[in-house]
Amino acid sequence: MGRLACSTLVGVVLIVVLTGSACVPMAGQGRPDPSAMVPPAPLAAPAPADTAVLTQKNDNARLGWSSHETVLDQASVQVSRFGRRLAYPVDGQVYAQPLFVPGLLVHGARRNLVVVATEHDSVYAFDADARGAAPPPLWHASFLTGGARPLSSRTDVSCDAIQPTVGITSTPVIDPETLTLYVVAATKEGSRSLYRVHALDLTTGRERVRPVVLQASVPGTGLGSAGGRQTFDAAREQQRMGLLLLRGVVYAAFASYCDRAPSGGWILGYRASDLAQVVAYDDTPNGFLGGLWEAGTGLSADRAGHLLFVSGNGSFDLDSGGPDAGNSLVEMQPANGTLTLVDYFSPFNQSCLNHHDQELGSSGPLLLEQRGEVLFSGKEGRIYVAALGHLGGYRTIPNVCVDQRRTDVDQVVQELPQDTVGGGVWGSQAYWGGDAGEFIYTAGIADHLKAWTLAGGRVVTPFASEAPESLDYPGGSPVVSSNGGAAGTGVVWLLDQAHGPALRAFDATTLARELYTSQQDAKRDGLGSYVKFSVPTVANGRVFVGTGSQLVVFGLLAE
Repeated sequence: MGRLACSTLVGVVLIVVLTGSACVPMAGQGRPDPSAMVPPAPLAAPAPADTAVLTQKNDNARLGWSSHETVLDQASVQVSRFGRRLAYPVDGQVYAQPLFVPGLLVHGARRNLVVVATEHDSVYAFDADARGAAPPPLWHASFLTGGARPLSSRTDVSCDAIQPTVGITSTPVIDPETLTLYVVAATKEGSRSLYRVHALDLTTGRERVRPVVLQASVPGTGLGSAGGRQTFDAAREQQRMGLLLLRGVVYAAFASYCDRAPSGGWILGYRASDLAQVVAYDDTPNGFLGGLWEAGTGLSADRAGHLLFVSGNGSFDLDSGGPDAGNSLVEMQPANGTLTLVDYFSPFNQSCLNHHDQELGSSGPLLLEQRGEVLFSGKEGRIYVAALGHLGGYRTIPNVCVDQRRTDVDQVVQELPQDTVGGGVWGSQAYWGGDAGEFIYTAGIADHLKAWTLAGGRVVTPFASEAPESLDYPGGSPVVSSNGGAAGTGVVWLLDQAHGPALRAFDATTLARELYTSQQDAKRDGLGSYVKFSVPTVANGRVFVGTGSQLVVFGLLAE
């Protein structure tokens, strides 16, 4: 018989039986830092339960919409009223999106927590409501025990996409019923590069069950295979996409380091209760590459329990009944220890995309399940809308690589031309439905932040509005906050490298109206540094931004 969960979120009554030894530290991994566990005085009332942000881009549809924001609105997000409250120092770069947990019982008091992970293989829990001088973390767990260290970008993975070290890149995921945080960490231990999945008690940072080293093999004859098997190699696989918790299974997805082969687009699934592996899948078992990175966006999932992802450059033969799914939008169902194909779409020019590094999977999909659709875009800058249940399959034309500008070949609901989003999408899109209508937000690498109206299941052209300043690489991953669809509450947030770095806020209905930028009072509000593909988190009147060495917390100054 397991032990009961240690505490519950405010507003949610839970009785949860956990497998294993809850709230008991495990030797050698995830060890909390005792000096950091100093309980500060509670500074604010517990936030409502519906303000929680427990996964990357807010939900499994990856909409990027904080729809219960009642504190920040277009009137209050002004430089005279809103700015940096404090900055928490951390031990490495923050690629993972910060997560927010309201009203958690920690050190005998209800607190609003913000949780952040670093490339130095640390996870921190901070008081979300502190201001002024940063207090110690509520807890800090490090996975660098027994001589372990983060991977070196130069010597261990030979890829400078993330530098100087690689530790925790993906956004963790939180189970609110068991108060468990799941995180995947990369370490170098002796001569071995390893990934482990950890299950941490959200109230203490201690391991709930013993962490598990990620290992897998599947049938395959592709590049790097041996004896008819493809074997997962942690030294060649980059775990960048946010974790997904779905029906009691934690999923982690992988891409290559700098397109180095052999590597594939692996998805590994672990039972949340005991971290036993229950899914192993490679999207190019008979080929090569097909990485899953989506600029860090987590795997998407629908209410039927199906997974959706967009893959990068790689082998493709789904149209002939094969298993290789490079450059495709893919819908999968967990079954028999792997993922089985439900539906797919691959663009008519997918073979040409491979030749010019114009992959489809540079951004994650927006799952618009209430409309029965999914929207996505890649490096070409096309916007696609596909119908759930009939994604479109694959159809091509002769001499495709000399006639790629067509939009009438693919069997999708809508396909806009190349470079509709200038420079392509290398971040992720966001969605908002308000009194003024439904909008999609994009931030291309040679474009402005743009709002597109969604009407009748289609993207209306031309765009509805755009921000005044242009972007450059890597564009951005906008998010939206609002009090439902109420007028005057919709705010679009963007982390911008080109002009700062800066946190910027815009009127969600008219992006030409910029409400705030941290550069207006850079001495007070400056970020200091920027991490590409980073996503701000908006919750309960706070905006949390991870940087190269800090977690910066913004909010109302007079609160």
